[in-house]
Amino acid sequence: MANTLRFLLNSKPVELAEVDPHLSLLDFVREHQYLTGSKEGCAEGDCGACTVVMGELTQDGAGRDRVALSPINACIRLLATLDGKAVFTVESLKAASGTLHPTQQAMVDCHGSQCGFCTPGFVMSLFALFKNEASPNRAQTCEAIAGNLCRCTGYRPILDAAQAMYEAAPEAQSGCATGMERWMFTPATADAAPMPGEAELAATLLGLTRHDALRMTSTHGTFIAPKTVSDFSATVLAHPDAWILGGGTDIGLWVNKALQTNATIIYTGEVAALKQITKTAEGLRIGAAVPLEHSFRAMNSLYPELAHVWTRFASWPIRASGTLGGNVANGSPIGDSMPALIAIGAQVVLCRGEVQRIIPLEDLYLDYKKQSREVGEWVEAIVLPSRAAQSPLQLASYKNSKRNEQDISAVFAAFAVGIDRGGVSHCRIAYGGMAGTPKRATHAESVLLEKGWSEASVRAAMAALLLDYAPLTDMRASAAYRMQVAQNLLLRFWL
Repeated sequence: MANTLRFLLNSKPVELAEVDPHLSLLDFVREHQYLTGSKEGCAEGDCGACTVVMGELTQDGAGRDRVALSPINACIRLLATLDGKAVFTVESLKAASGTLHPTQQAMVDCHGSQCGFCTPGFVMSLFALFKNEASPNRAQTCEAIAGNLCRCTGYRPILDAAQAMYEAAPEAQSGCATGMERWMFTPATADAAPMPGEAELAATLLGLTRHDALRMTSTHGTFIAPKTVSDFSATVLAHPDAWILGGGTDIGLWVNKALQTNATIIYTGEVAALKQITKTAEGLRIGAAVPLEHSFRAMNSLYPELAHVWTRFASWPIRASGTLGGNVANGSPIGDSMPALIAIGAQVVLCRGEVQRIIPLEDLYLDYKKQSREVGEWVEAIVLPSRAAQSPLQLASYKNSKRNEQDISAVFAAFAVGIDRGGVSHCRIAYGGMAGTPKRATHAESVLLEKGWSEASVRAAMAALLLDYAPLTDMRASAAYRMQVAQNLLLRFWL
């Protein structure tokens, strides 16, 4: 079992023998490495001032080693989760010759920086876009920077810079002296073979790959990253009070905002089986450690009607770090994935020791912060049913929030209704933000199953929602507003 953390920071190797399991990547780069380009704004993954880019070893369709780059929020990413990965901060973009990266040069040329506090985060989000999309449209660009806030409101020139960085790339490449610099300065190209710089980085990451578990103990606690499902399950059973860590998009806030700590943190991200998406005749099995971004893409292949709402789920950096398993296990009443998963009939795979059981997702949630999981039981996977088994099916989901992007829902609604000659043969309706848990609207479902699909029956189902939910008033919405929105969204679905 290994006890040292190894990763690359701006292409340079870092090896640490003792790591506080609660230490964030942002605190490490700023306070230990004195790389102060990345900023702390919100300390909860909302503002994007801390955005950096993470590189992970992967393979393309031809079996070639590649490096997948994605933006992450350094303020809530725990340092210990970066074993075997590469991290790039804004300081790494400029070439040794002094030539600015095309992303940086475009921000200068387009006057995309005002006070400058948010600029490094925007630059890194645009760098991630630059390396992932060969020719993004405006919608893709807006989505790429949805997790970055500019309080000077300088968005138009930043969007201009997103276009100009591709035009600046050929000239900037003349200032590159190494293969790594040329790769960094070259935008994504569809189906291209790895450039020498990427191949070199992939080989280095391959050399950092571990085949045994990582366990680091310090005076602040213990971080454990098992490699197999059986070892992971045994570790959870041995430490029932431990935090189970996915991407840290919730636990990072516990550490930063609530100042919580835990003696033991168990990380899902090194278990290969938990990072797999498996297609079967029955549907889709998504491992608990699969990032939300990959999970949503896979779900879109079965349920394309949900695609639009997933782009409103947090931001690209959050979706790149956070996991579907973590979102489900956290069970927030305002979590956006669960109502949609419940509506389509998803199941959750639970594991305790060597014992596995599968239950409908809605049966996992009993009350606010209360679940049907036993002590030592954890979420192993989420299973989505095959679309063919539910055809014909009308499916829709809606998110009501104050902002279109990077905002928490006041109400989230998901509908899956099978309609046959005016009758309703299948009906699953679920809401978030209406109760202490994500919850089905069973009374409304019963009305539609009994009375069919018409304006009168839908209005009766709207009234039945009063029997299904008793929402609370909080800072996001009043109880009356939530109920009105929930009813209106059902009517909107019928329309």
